[in-house]
Amino acid sequence: MTSQGPSPVWHPFTQHALEPVTTRVIRTEGAYLIDEHGHSILDAISSWWVITHGHRHPAIVAAIHAAVDRFDQIIFAEYTHEPAEDLARGLIRVAPPGLAHVFYSDSGSTAVEVALKMALGFFRNSGAPRSRIVVMEHGYHGDTIGAMSAGERGVFNAAYSPLLFDVDTIPFPAAGAEQGTLDAFEQICSGREVATLLVEPLILGAGGMKMYPPHLLTELKRIAGRYGTLLIADEVMSGWGRTGTLFACEQAGVSPDILCISKGITGGALPLAATLCSAEIFDAHLSSDRSRTFFHSSSYTANPIACAAALANLNIWQSEPVLERLKSLEHMHRERLAPFRSDPRFLNVRQTGTIAALDLNVSSSGYLSEVGPKLKHFFRQRDLLIRPLGNVIYLMTPYCVTPAELDRAYAAIDEAADVIGMANK
Repeated sequence: MTSQGPSPVWHPFTQHALEPVTTRVIRTEGAYLIDEHGHSILDAISSWWVITHGHRHPAIVAAIHAAVDRFDQIIFAEYTHEPAEDLARGLIRVAPPGLAHVFYSDSGSTAVEVALKMALGFFRNSGAPRSRIVVMEHGYHGDTIGAMSAGERGVFNAAYSPLLFDVDTIPFPAAGAEQGTLDAFEQICSGREVATLLVEPLILGAGGMKMYPPHLLTELKRIAGRYGTLLIADEVMSGWGRTGTLFACEQAGVSPDILCISKGITGGALPLAATLCSAEIFDAHLSSDRSRTFFHSSSYTANPIACAAALANLNIWQSEPVLERLKSLEHMHRERLAPFRSDPRFLNVRQTGTIAALDLNVSSSGYLSEVGPKLKHFFRQRDLLIRPLGNVIYLMTPYCVTPAELDRAYAAIDEAADVIGMANK
């Protein structure tokens, strides 16, 4: 740090009394963060899951430069612009079939807020109001009020509980208990008029990298359809290839009524989010009655520069062998995870697409497990950006990562189990 005194910056998910932020990143490149001391730090979590193809992909950087020469922010209520129009058409082309309209926002949390408001507005404007929202146990959908209300209650939001509204929760479909999840959802739907099921497809991210098979999502969608309940797929984290396909819903053969995307939408270059919905939901808000307007916005809706970056990202998916890279990365993880599956130092070794996770077998588990900060410090000393969720260690690298770089990460995990895991048994 400079000699200007303590930093006034308040960092996210950081306990400054225990973890002072002391190192500056001065550059990014490929799979690496380069800090002020010249260290190249392998970004093994894609800087909170946003970097897909690698830091500063040349095509995305070039698109940003070109957009800056033409645009800054434009009010999106009265006007539109080419990057937003082209991106919306491109998103609809690659999204699950049946999604017809795109509403832009700024982050994953706001994409979810938009989705919830769309769902409730749809039923109100259709003359049959519904307000019940069903979510999955251990889910995490963001840190705004609606998103927190729909997420797991606990340390993340305990201080804000007076602000949160009630939702119905179905159990996570743990292996061998999947039918209980389906039965619980069916019972809730049959007992009251449920507006929407909001779920993270195939993998619950911040809730502990909990994974479930595609057929569960297929069945949840089937039940929802029978009761006229909308399905909101929160693909903020799982979208853009993380589960091995462009969107996780593809693996379940499911088209959600509403789809939330963010994080990798610009390849990680700039903040942007989108909520896609069916024509039926849009049409329920289409009226000469102004009271049926969809009342949501933010000052930076559809920022042209961010939309240009997202368009470049779409072009990369179409012009480069991204799916082949995903398959290769998936295979590399599978090979390196294999020895850990029978290793008593670890529990629940698992993988979904390009995401690998395993639980360190220690006496204290959960997000506040005391081994979490120890593991993070251990990895940082080895120039690895890995941020365990308590005792849950996971890897979610950019797609440009090499076998040798993955070997470094897995070797460090192996070493950490001896150095830290055994000391916390």
